[in-house]
Amino acid sequence: AGVLLDAFAHCKSVVMMNAELDATIGPILKVYADKAGVILSGCDGDQPGVEVNLWRYVKSIGMNPLVCGNIKGLQDAYRNPTTQAGFAKQWGQQAHMVTSFADGSKISFEQAIVANHTGMRVSQRGMEGRDFRGHVDELTKVYDAAALLEMGGMVDYVVGAQPGPGVYVIGYCDDPRQQHYFRYYKMGDGPLYSFYTPYHLCHVEVPLSAARVALFRDAVIAPQGAPVVDVITLAKTDLKAGQTLDGIGWYMTYGQCENADVVRAQNLLPMGLAEGCVLKRDVSRDHPLTYADVILPAGRLCDRLRDEQNAHFS
Repeated sequence: AGVLLDAFAHCKSVVMMNAELDATIGPILKVYADKAGVILSGCDGDQPGVEVNLWRYVKSIGMNPLVCGNIKGLQDAYRNPTTQAGFAKQWGQQAHMVTSFADGSKISFEQAIVANHTGMRVSQRGMEGRDFRGHVDELTKVYDAAALLEMGGMVDYVVGAQPGPGVYVIGYCDDPRQQHYFRYYKMGDGPLYSFYTPYHLCHVEVPLSAARVALFRDAVIAPQGAPVVDVITLAKTDLKAGQTLDGIGWYMTYGQCENADVVRAQNLLPMGLAEGCVLKRDVSRDHPLTYADVILPAGRLCDRLRDEQNAHFS
């Protein structure tokens, strides 16, 4: 957060690859960027940017995108750096980082920033997250079009679907003339239609985002106003009063998506702010933590910005 504020103060645009920062205080950082006359953007290559590019395409052909989804290979909230040590060593990664992928925290942050760009919500805490072993095209028979239309669209994920590890968007079209040609092009009968990108290539696509911002002043993905979806903190194991919470992808907590209005109403602790907090009371496994459960570390910039964000969008 400090790096971004310093960049804005020096009239520099920023392309970030930090979903945790973006989902926690991205909306207020976007306010700072707008005031400085610079661009704040997420990146291509990582799933959120790929999803929003696909969402933008589905809109551009006249469809109503109703689901932005992520395809995962594994989801287990109780994974930790010990269980993931072998995988991390195999790929030269940090164990806590790959744990955040496995325990659902990372995908929660990623889908929250997609929600904050598109205005989509989650249908339930943690998203629906089906174990679905078919092709993403078959999801058009799984989602309920009427329910999606009623809520205005949602972010979601599936575990095990093909082609992984990609992303998908479910679009809606009920125009009989368009449906005729979608059938001709082997897209199915509708009214839901599947679109997907079967890969995300961070290491070669992120530079394209820098070019997009520098040359065209066009953000790949960025908050469009008040937070729509947030990521809350849940206990990964039974926690005891007096303990200091460790970080994202470690042993004590995991993150889940929740609609921002629920987060405010229930005073829930954002996962992005949990590290370093001291517990004031015991919290049992899988229970969400609230601000009332913890003592925040003193003097953190992230907490000040979160308070500014709450006040600005209240």
